[in-house]
Amino acid sequence: MAASIFNQPHFQDADKAREYLEAMRWANGVSCPHCGVIDGHYKLEGKTHRAGLWKCRACREQFSVTVGTVFESSKIKLHIWLQACHLMSASKKGVSSKQLERMLGVSYKTAWFMSHRIREAMNIAPTGQLGGEGSAVEVDETYWGNVGKHAPGARGGDHKMKIVSLVDREGEKRSFHVPTVTAKTVRPIMEKHISEHAALMTDEAAIYKKIGTAFASHDSVNHERAEYVNKIRPWVHSNTVESSFALLKRGLHGTFHSVSEQHLQRYVNEFDFRWNHRVKLGVNDVQRTSAILMNIAGKRLTYRA
Repeated sequence: MAASIFNQPHFQDADKAREYLEAMRWANGVSCPHCGVIDGHYKLEGKTHRAGLWKCRACREQFSVTVGTVFESSKIKLHIWLQACHLMSASKKGVSSKQLERMLGVSYKTAWFMSHRIREAMNIAPTGQLGGEGSAVEVDETYWGNVGKHAPGARGGDHKMKIVSLVDREGEKRSFHVPTVTAKTVRPIMEKHISEHAALMTDEAAIYKKIGTAFASHDSVNHERAEYVNKIRPWVHSNTVESSFALLKRGLHGTFHSVSEQHLQRYVNEFDFRWNHRVKLGVNDVQRTSAILMNIAGKRLTYRA
């Protein structure tokens, strides 16, 4: 029987976790989080100094590997943080704060705060545009929960929270919580994030007909007529983005149950992160966790925020 991954030293001991994080984040040399100087530092190893403390010769500030990161000033042991990162990266439909509370032995309030900090680290700023070299990009919208009371006469998703997702069939997905699904709100997102050379794939919604002319081509399927793949041109479909919504909805319904509008974008970012670092793209659980740990800098989140 294979040993549990949590038997590894960096999941069992705070000092080993710090050394693991140092080796990962400072592979090219120790970097001062205050001034950015690399390798201009010395270790503070006096009896009164805690393990892993450094001092910068340039700015004279002290620091450790967690300063300026989502782990800064946390009373939670670092190896517990690494366990939480692994659990959230390896759970396809997410892991609730109540589950983290039980598994990590922390309070619910602490687990909730930890999970939101880790979601900040999962929010990796996009680079470039989707659909380069004319590849297909699928766009669709989905709805979640309710916004206030269900207004009399509200139709479709009028009273729900709206999410628009762009999925490049070559790999990456980007999702956005929007106030309304209209050409006015969706067009700027699509034109910013999708290359004009892309082959756009959508359903029959009227807003995409207005926006589709901005791209190399635009094809759609008619879901109202039960068309999910074009019979003559089978590459015309929006099944990729639809399957990503299925994962998101299973997580929101089955794992988290209730997600407020205030925090919805963070949860959406979490699911996008796992989609963009999925097994099909050659990324395993360890590599996915490493991607989180390499993105913890500059993401410090206070409880008040």
